[in-house]
Amino acid sequence: MKRREFLCLLSGSAVAGPLAARAEQSHLPIVGVLVVGAPGSEKFWRLFQEALRERGYVEGKTVKFEFRSDQGQIGRLPELAAELVRLDPDVIVTWFTPAATAAARATSKIPIVMAVAGDPVATGLVKSLSRPGGNITGMSGVDANLSGKTVQFIRDLLPSAHRVAVLANAPDPFSQPFLQRIRQAGAAAELEIDEKPIHDTAELDAAFVAIGRERPDAMIVQPSLPTKRAAQLALDYRIPAACTLHAFVDEGGLMSYWFAEVDLYQRAAAIVDKVLKGAMPADIPIEQPTKFELSINLKTAKALGVVVPQSLLALADQVIE
Repeated sequence: MKRREFLCLLSGSAVAGPLAARAEQSHLPIVGVLVVGAPGSEKFWRLFQEALRERGYVEGKTVKFEFRSDQGQIGRLPELAAELVRLDPDVIVTWFTPAATAAARATSKIPIVMAVAGDPVATGLVKSLSRPGGNITGMSGVDANLSGKTVQFIRDLLPSAHRVAVLANAPDPFSQPFLQRIRQAGAAAELEIDEKPIHDTAELDAAFVAIGRERPDAMIVQPSLPTKRAAQLALDYRIPAACTLHAFVDEGGLMSYWFAEVDLYQRAAAIVDKVLKGAMPADIPIEQPTKFELSINLKTAKALGVVVPQSLLALADQVIE
């Protein structure tokens, strides 16, 4: 081969390489991700990407991610969902019920996989867990009754408690099933449940001012609220607080009872894998978590003057000292 021909061929290959790479990237499956901007969303995103990576989905090589967070402003979810739909992704993954609801309202065609949701049947997202129908499937904690079990853990932690305040995120469609389970558990544990609906996250500080005057024995925070701020306010007002979100104890909350996140998101990633390989969401049963974790922050307990019983510590999967 002549040198000039060789150089032309080499030059053509150099040009063709990037062009081929760009062409290949343009055909990568697109995974849209829509999350409620609670603190645990960062951990979800990290663990979920790791779970997909284990299945061969690597950002920029075998998949393209489009991540959207409401940044703590739940009212932004509809516009963010519409933005994702305009990108025409192969699947939309949601984290928490408000995100799933926003995505469901934005599209009835693009597959939606719930990485975690409360009760998709009660909130009208699917027809049933075994046969969801439509374009939605994924993971649900409907049978886990985390909020109800949290009430029982509060009773175990504070045997003399009489009244528990509950901060509920009113715009979250799951707030009513969330409260219903707490009411039922409260009645069984002989605890008075004082419901405090929050209609806007800007109301959180004012809600704590009122709760601080009322002096409940304990508090439960719905996880789709700004839990980091709630944990700090609970400590400021010296109220033992619990939440069904693991990140809550890392933020200074006293106690959390939540799904084992690595297992949960690995299973969600497996469902996404099925959808990307052609399975229809309507035919994929919604799965239930089977592993759970109780976490207790002893540093917070000490600051509040709460003595955690050894029987409860023995049940804890994580203890922060």
